[in-house]
Amino acid sequence: MVAFAALVLVLFVVVQWRASAREAAAARDYPPQGRVIDVDGTPVHVLIAGSGPDLVLIHGASGNVRDWTYQFTDQISDRYRVIMFDRPGLGWTGRLSGKAGPWNTTAETPLEQATLLQKAAAIVGVERPIVVGHSFGGAVAMAWALNQPSETGALVMLGAVSNPWPGDLGWTYTVLGSALGGALMVPPLAAFVPSTYVDSTVEAIFKPQPAPAGYAEHVGAGLVLRRESMRANAQQVNSLRPHIVKMSKRYAELSLPLEIVHGDADTIVPMTIHSEPLSQQVTGANLTVLEGVGHMPHHADPEAIAAAIDRAAARAGLR
Repeated sequence: MVAFAALVLVLFVVVQWRASAREAAAARDYPPQGRVIDVDGTPVHVLIAGSGPDLVLIHGASGNVRDWTYQFTDQISDRYRVIMFDRPGLGWTGRLSGKAGPWNTTAETPLEQATLLQKAAAIVGVERPIVVGHSFGGAVAMAWALNQPSETGALVMLGAVSNPWPGDLGWTYTVLGSALGGALMVPPLAAFVPSTYVDSTVEAIFKPQPAPAGYAEHVGAGLVLRRESMRANAQQVNSLRPHIVKMSKRYAELSLPLEIVHGDADTIVPMTIHSEPLSQQVTGANLTVLEGVGHMPHHADPEAIAAAIDRAAARAGLR
């Protein structure tokens, strides 16, 4: 029994040491691209580029601002002031008070995330922005508009979560989002997940398009594989659906310009479940369908996304 306990202790120490070493390497290799500001005690990473009407970009699950800076920001920073935020627990934005820790199971809701980012936006002088949300970020973008409808210029939804879906999201989110999974399973994954798994995951996200050359290296997969980021991501995704049910009942309240862009080959956030219903829930919403495009439309067809943003800006009287 003593020998077994000693072995368990040694394994625990090795796992935590290895996870800490990989996190330190990720911090060294992928430092903040922008600046970190304090919002009521929570550090929020914000990156600003360009000039013009304010354009807020909100990334999806397992993401950070580097998803936007791979190539897309260059498409729009010549005519917009582009403000990119890391969402809570991801990239270089911290978790809200009381949400962190290996045994925690309480995730930041879309409204809590939107409220935090709106406070950060106010600090950097954002006014009546066009808000763009990709994937999970779409839920935060919708919460942003519902929370501050008169102060939001327009919304642009990209392959975005907006409506309730049938079934569950798979055992991975369920387990890693639980107290036991977060405490016992996340550290070994953070310590030993191989780069081949990361590469295959990135390829799956982009299908049927191939992942762009150098994307995985640029986006900083090591940031996603940090223990607290893995927990935050799993908890946020795992707890999302009830909030979507509640928010979707209020979409008819919105009267601002809404541009929706979705690839019809997206199997991660299916267009028929999310964007098609959304286009009927908000008066004047415009749905653009990208044929053969998967879950990363801003990389597969950045010109179409830039055009949708321009339409939203024109409709809002911002261009």
